[in-house]
Amino acid sequence: MLDTDRAGDRERTYRVLVVEDDPAIAALVAYQLTKDGFRVETATTGRQALKALGRRPPDLAVLDRMLPEIDGDEVLKHLRSDSRSAIPVLMLTAKREQQDRIDGLELGADDYLVKPFSPKELVLRVKAILRRVAEAGRTPEGRVLKAGGITLDLGSLNTCLDGEPLSLTPTEFKLLRVLMERPGHIQSRRALLQKAWGYSIALSRSMETRTVDMHVRRLRAKLGDAGGYVITVRGFGYKFSPPGSGRVR
Repeated sequence: MLDTDRAGDRERTYRVLVVEDDPAIAALVAYQLTKDGFRVETATTGRQALKALGRRPPDLAVLDRMLPEIDGDEVLKHLRSDSRSAIPVLMLTAKREQQDRIDGLELGADDYLVKPFSPKELVLRVKAILRRVAEAGRTPEGRVLKAGGITLDLGSLNTCLDGEPLSLTPTEFKLLRVLMERPGHIQSRRALLQKAWGYSIALSRSMETRTVDMHVRRLRAKLGDAGGYVITVRGFGYKFSPPGSGRVR
């Protein structure tokens, strides 16, 4: 997938690491992504994945949950425990139970896809995740949101809490940005999915709730005391209400 670097008017190719132990699935996913313009590297075990991630971090990882040596959950935990890493992750799972999908989101996946899946849908979801990252980076230089000790630099994509750097995944950053841009306004889960996730596909109400709620829970945990500014409005959704709401700039 080519993306224009506006500063230098150059085109770049996104790099995707596909971690899948089934050779047929890995080959199919790699073929579909390559066909759509991505540069693809593959790994068949969790150990290989960690080596590839450490050697040259990709723009996005497609990660199977059930892997030999080190499973996908442990690989994702390793990624999210590294404060320097905000690599977006699309997790694949053969488990169809809703709780299994929720577990993946709770670990820090940006999105999930259940096997068997359409390779074309996988590509669409990969593009949606990368579009969120790219759009966040195309904000006019110098624009910063500040409220309640939280600072979001929309140009550099850096986040600070009380002056200290805070590591957020691209999805967490976009979710917080969407909430902070409308302080005091209640936003439904569906609206947050459309704005922060870029979803145009329909999800069941239950999955809308679980997808957003799991990411809000992780965001609150990272924000510590400031997580209390993200308020649940029962039956409606969420709102961002820092001290002196309305003065986010």
